[in-house]
Amino acid sequence: MTHDLAPARPASNRIRAIDVARGVALVAMAIYHFTWDLEFFGYVEPGLTAFGGWKIFARCIASSFLFLVGVSLVLAHARGVRWRPFLVRLAQVALAAAAISLVTWLAVPGGFIFFGILHQIALASLLGVLLLRIPALVLAALAAFVIAAPLFLRAEVFDTPWLWWVGLSSVNPHSNDYVPLFPWFGAVLLGMAAAKRAQRFGIFERTRSWSPPRPLRVLEVGGRHSLAFYLIHQPVLISLVWMAAQLAPPHAPDPRVGFSRACEAQCIEVRDQAFCTSYCGCVMEGVAELPGGIAGLDRNPGDASQQNRLQEIAAMCTGETDLQQLDSPDE
Repeated sequence: MTHDLAPARPASNRIRAIDVARGVALVAMAIYHFTWDLEFFGYVEPGLTAFGGWKIFARCIASSFLFLVGVSLVLAHARGVRWRPFLVRLAQVALAAAAISLVTWLAVPGGFIFFGILHQIALASLLGVLLLRIPALVLAALAAFVIAAPLFLRAEVFDTPWLWWVGLSSVNPHSNDYVPLFPWFGAVLLGMAAAKRAQRFGIFERTRSWSPPRPLRVLEVGGRHSLAFYLIHQPVLISLVWMAAQLAPPHAPDPRVGFSRACEAQCIEVRDQAFCTSYCGCVMEGVAELPGGIAGLDRNPGDASQQNRLQEIAAMCTGETDLQQLDSPDE
């Protein structure tokens, strides 16, 4: 039995190019996570992976995994859902997702992964199976709607934690890996649409006989066992960085820099840059007055009273910043 993130296919029918593509995505993911680990331990500037090229890199990686999930769903079940292998794969991914949530809740309760890439893959697999009979053009149109929905469907009704998985809350919740239904299910739908078109034009049949050259076969092996790689690689990487930190500790970073960058990265998802710059400055001033200041947030991430006070500061700063923008119209 293989350990792909996507549903399994009989080994004799595997398209090796897809395994190689998944292997490339795994390497890219490991590079990103290693950089995140360096940031977490203070070897690189705070907030590095939340901005600019690194942020785009992370989104491309997640999109590629989800796109390949859509492709694999069509390849595995287009002629009829093979329920036994599908449910076995779904159970593996769901259990792995639950384990990730539990471990991260114990390790970093203030930013634990409650709906990350594995949670998205499990839900997307269920929804994707229900949409297998829909034509490619309709799937592409639905994908465009799902991807664009956060731009115009966000509402406070989705702010309850029980609905954070939807991805339409007024402000994105804090998590170290947040991949909600909207907009990320759109990548799966695009993969399904692309796979249907590829099947129609015989692209998969023409590539089925392709054999990767020897340097790429390591990537192919990784692509065949992507779930195992996903679960193992980060504990290995973070352990290596932790050991390095014991031998050569990094310089203590300025917590204000990391807080400001993280605040703007989250804010920019729903508001413009001018608003976010002013808003995050206001929040930093408010947080600085809390016991322990900004540094105290990292020491007590699960403190309920502290979290309540943070929400009050955020609400106050949102109102103040909106008023400032109303009083200062564009020139």
